[in-house]
Amino acid sequence: MSTNKSNWVNFLRQYGPIPRNDNMYDEAIQRSINKKGIEPIKIEPEYLSDLIDNFKSDYPKSIILTGTAGDGKTFYCREVWFALGGSKEVWDNGDTIKILEQKSQTLHFIKDLSELSESDRNIISELADSIKNPGRKGFLVAANDGQLIEAWKKAPYTYNVKEVTNVIEDLLVNERLEKDGYNLQLINLSRTNSAKIFPKLVKSVIENSGWNECGNCSYKDNKSIENRCPIWENKKRLEGMDDAHVLQERLTNLLELCELNEVHIPIRHLLLLVSNMLLGHPEAKDKLLSCNQVSKILGNNTASNTSIYRNIFGENLSDRRREQTDIFSILNRFGIGTESNNFIDNILIFGEDDPELYDLYNKYMLSDKYYGSDETFRAEQKSYLEGEVDKEESDEFLNRLRAQRQRLFFTVDSNDLEEIRIWDLTTFKYAGEFLENVYRRLINDKRVQPKILSRLVKGINRISTGLLTKDSDCIFLSTSGSHSQSKISRVFESKISVRPYRGEYVDITLINGKPLFHVNMSLSDEIKPVNLNLHLVRYEFISRVAEGELPGSFSRECYEDLLAFKSRLIKQLEVRRTIEGYYETDQDRFILELLRINSEGMLYSRQVEVDFE
Repeated sequence: MSTNKSNWVNFLRQYGPIPRNDNMYDEAIQRSINKKGIEPIKIEPEYLSDLIDNFKSDYPKSIILTGTAGDGKTFYCREVWFALGGSKEVWDNGDTIKILEQKSQTLHFIKDLSELSESDRNIISELADSIKNPGRKGFLVAANDGQLIEAWKKAPYTYNVKEVTNVIEDLLVNERLEKDGYNLQLINLSRTNSAKIFPKLVKSVIENSGWNECGNCSYKDNKSIENRCPIWENKKRLEGMDDAHVLQERLTNLLELCELNEVHIPIRHLLLLVSNMLLGHPEAKDKLLSCNQVSKILGNNTASNTSIYRNIFGENLSDRRREQTDIFSILNRFGIGTESNNFIDNILIFGEDDPELYDLYNKYMLSDKYYGSDETFRAEQKSYLEGEVDKEESDEFLNRLRAQRQRLFFTVDSNDLEEIRIWDLTTFKYAGEFLENVYRRLINDKRVQPKILSRLVKGINRISTGLLTKDSDCIFLSTSGSHSQSKISRVFESKISVRPYRGEYVDITLINGKPLFHVNMSLSDEIKPVNLNLHLVRYEFISRVAEGELPGSFSRECYEDLLAFKSRLIKQLEVRRTIEGYYETDQDRFILELLRINSEGMLYSRQVEVDFE
C-alpha cells in the first residue's frame, strides 16, 4: 500500500510539543509557510481591524500589546505592518525597531520590548512623550506581561516616563483599555477567552486545503480498520461530523472552566494541543506522527496509541515532558481517566456480560473498533476477568481502562448524561453544574437555582463555624472569642438572612464575567457588600463540604480563602454595629452567645453572662 508524504502534516508537526527556540517561534512558522506554499492557520483576530483603523485615522493612538508568550502579539504587529503598506523585506530584516511612514505620523513598530538593547532604550522616552503629548510619532509595541513594566523601569528617567509607567501599571491592575488624558491604548491579549478561540482554531485546521494532499493516500478511510490512517481518523473525530461535535464541545467546556478558574491558555498552546491531538503517538519521532510512519504504526498494531482522546492529555509524551508542557499540565488537573465511579467502571469491565449494561457497552465500546473495544482491549479484558494476569499485565489493562475513561468523557452523548455522569470522571464532579447551572445561567441573565445557593450557604456555614450544620437560610457569623481563625468557632456574632430582609440578602451574581457569591449586609452605603469569587476550585470545595465530603486534594488553600472571606464579613459586621450603636456601655457584665447544634443539625445560640464583679 502507498502513502502520501504530506507537507501539511509535516507543517502541523511544527506546532506540536517539539523542542524549539520560543523566541523564533513565529519566524520559524512563517518560513515554513513561505517555503512550502502552505495555507496558514488563521482565525479572525479580535482586535486586528480596530488596530488597523486606529493607525489609518487622522488622530491615531499609540498601542501597547501585552499578554503571555503565545498570545499572538507578533502576529498582530506583522499583520498591521502589512495592512499599512509595510514591505516583507523590512519586516524580515532583523531590526528591533521598524519605521513606517504614514500620512499623519511616523509609526514605530517594536515587536518585542525585551529585545531592545541598552542604546535603544531611549525609544521608550520618545514613546512616553508621544503618549503625553501626541505629535508626529506613533507606536505599536509588544511585550510579555511580565517584562512590560520592567522594561519601562529600565528606561532612562524622565518625568513623562515615570508618569506613563504609573498609568500602564494602573491600566494593568484595573484591566482597563485606556485612561483619559493619555494618547494610549493598552490591549492585554491574555484577556482573550481560549474557549471562544478554540472552535475557530479547529475549524481553520480542519478546513485547511492542505488535507487535499491526503486525497490519493490508500490509508485514508481504508475499509479495513487495520489499514486505516490514524491521522485521518483523528481528523474526522476532531471535525465531529459523526458525533454532533461532542468532542469539541467537551474540550471547549474544559477550556471555559480553565478561564473561569483564572487559568489563561494562549493561542500557541491551543495550536500545540490541536497538533498533538491529531498526530500524537508514543513511538513516533518527537512523539508526533508523519505520513511515512503510518505504515509502521499500523504494522505494529499500535494505532490505538494514537487515540485523539489520549493525546488531549499528552499521553503520547513522557511523564516529565507532559508535566513541563503547560497545556497538558493544565488539562491533567481535571484528573480525567484517574477518577471514576462504580457504574462507569462496571460498564467498561463487565458490560459485555451484564444484560443491564450491555446496551451502553455496545454503544460506547463495541461500536468503536478503532479506539474502543478493539481486539487488544478485549483480550486483556478477558484475561483480567479470568484472573490470568500477573501484576505487569494487570497494570497494562488498568492503563487501558484509564484511556477508555478518557475516551468516554469525550464521547457520551447528551441523551445519556443523566445516567452516565461524565463529571464523575474528573476531580471536579460539580464542574458541569458550575458551568451550565451557574455561569451560563448568569450570562443569560437567569438566576441561579435556589437549591444551589442553599448548598453553598450550608457549605460556607460549615466551614465558618466548624460545625456540621444543615442551616442554609442564613449565614452564621461566629468566632472563637478572639476573632482568631480557629477551626471551631462557637461564639455567635450575628447571622445574615439569605432572603431579602432589611437590606440583608445573599445571591450569586456575575461581575466582569466572573460568578461571585455576594453578601449584602445593610441598606446603608457605608456598609459594603462582601463578595467571594466563585471559581471552579472554590465551588467544588464548598459543594463537597456541604455534602459531607472532605476534598483534601485542594482543601488547605480553599479553606484559608473561606476564612479570609469570613473575616471580611465580620469586619463589615463591626462597621454595621458601630453605625447602628450596637455596643453596650455596661462595664460590669458581658454577654456571650454560644452556638449549639440540635439533633436535626440546625444551629441555635444560648446566652452566657460574664460578671466582672
